[in-house]
Amino acid sequence: MTGSARPDDKLRVVSKDEATAGENALAGGLGPRGVGKSWMSYVLVFIGGGLGSSLRHIVNLVCARYIGTAFPYSTFLINITGSTIMGLIAGYLAFKGEASQPWRLFLMTGVLGGYTTFSAFSLDAVLLYERGAIGLALFYVLGSVAFSILGLFAGIALVRYLT
Repeated sequence: MTGSARPDDKLRVVSKDEATAGENALAGGLGPRGVGKSWMSYVLVFIGGGLGSSLRHIVNLVCARYIGTAFPYSTFLINITGSTIMGLIAGYLAFKGEASQPWRLFLMTGVLGGYTTFSAFSLDAVLLYERGAIGLALFYVLGSVAFSILGLFAGIALVRYLT
């Protein structure tokens, strides 16, 4: 970010206790004392993921039918819209309002996770940048793309070799 930052221009710094509570909540209620304080978090992610995946399928069908398949239009559109929606939700939650952990799990992990994991990738890259870890953010972006494509090539090559 450029210029002088106002206190509300960045994500709020949390105490260690708040961070640990958040990590435990994000882990689905799995705390140090044992398994499954909140099985409902899994249900919310499951339902949200199904909705997001269904929405992705609809976008794939609509793009193929009306735009064509000469270019991966649907993936392109899904990645951009998913990242934009993730930014809107993350920005709103960070700067304007509070949402309960169940809503975060349902919307961000579930719906957007099912719709596109690119939105989570984009959020992680921006958070690294916002924390001032520009080199690490650059490595994350370039490394993720390059190693993912190399991994795909390696998988195809292995299957070709074995069959």
